[in-house]
Amino acid sequence: MSNIIVVFPKRENAVNIRNSLVRAGIEVSAVCLTGAKVLQYADNWNDGIVVCGYRFQDMQYTDLRESLPDTFDMLLVASADKWMDGLPDGVVGLPLPIKVYDLVNTVEMIQQTQSRKRRKRRETIRKRDDSQRKIIDQAKALLIERNNMSEEEAHRYLQKSSMESGTNMIETAQMVLTIMNE
Repeated sequence: MSNIIVVFPKRENAVNIRNSLVRAGIEVSAVCLTGAKVLQYADNWNDGIVVCGYRFQDMQYTDLRESLPDTFDMLLVASADKWMDGLPDGVVGLPLPIKVYDLVNTVEMIQQTQSRKRRKRRETIRKRDDSQRKIIDQAKALLIERNNMSEEEAHRYLQKSSMESGTNMIETAQMVLTIMNE
């Protein structure tokens, strides 16, 4: 299941959204008031959904979207004129005034989409052949040796670098091997 983070500049709005989701049987992982706090949570989780307003105490939703990993989606709850020009990738808009039914259905739809993406990623990982696994293992071994990382840290580093650069894990491992062997 996706980690859901509710973030609004006013605590009462954030708590009301959280309570609506919880009453509908959707677990909310965190409630916060700033984009910086959302980013702290996102660093600890693989994926999730950020339910938010247009502006927070420290940034706007567009700034937060740019800083979030691609595995996080965003549900923007704001008046439609705030996003008339279109929404960035990974952002779904829900216009004010909000209906609980629409909020719950939209969150469930995003959860289903993320679940399909997770399954697809797992299938892709299983389909790696021995030569691809060997390249990843070599890159991890090099990271472990040169950077004093644990095996898990090296793997996470390759995953994160892969996501941030928009390349698959094999290409990222090859880049690590090329750069570190020079």
